[in-house]
Amino acid sequence: MGIPIGNLTSQLFANIYMNELDQFVKHELKVKRYARYTDDFIIVSADREYLALLIPRIELFLQTRLRLSLHPRKVEIRAYHRGIDFLGYVILSHHMRLRTKTKKRMIRKLRERVVAYRSGHIKEEQLLGSLRSYLGVLSHADAYGLIEALKNDFWFWLHE
Repeated sequence: MGIPIGNLTSQLFANIYMNELDQFVKHELKVKRYARYTDDFIIVSADREYLALLIPRIELFLQTRLRLSLHPRKVEIRAYHRGIDFLGYVILSHHMRLRTKTKKRMIRKLRERVVAYRSGHIKEEQLLGSLRSYLGVLSHADAYGLIEALKNDFWFWLHE
């Protein structure tokens, strides 16, 4: 939907503001499998037609009640076996992977933080905080190999 959520108060505001959508989806549309965090949400159903029929109803609600709209390139109906792309992860039936785009962005940003540290623009604690944050994100996914590779790359970048 495109609500700016750069800081914690924006995220809190989005969760409060979007409560009306939650109520509409759960109580009026009677959707059983619905999840939302800030301005991202998913609906899971085996019935593709049902999902297609929900889209215009949700769009109309968002426009008339909240003055928001669905992002035209982010609305997707996909087969469950392809996984659910949500909040930087791809959720599959028995495990969760980090989205490839998220992985690439994480590695690039961490490398930038190392460069900033080596040039004196940030302190060691800020750099380590970034590493710990990324390791925390990875801890929610099946990413043991990626975690080990990221730690090794981090050490290498620090000492190149």
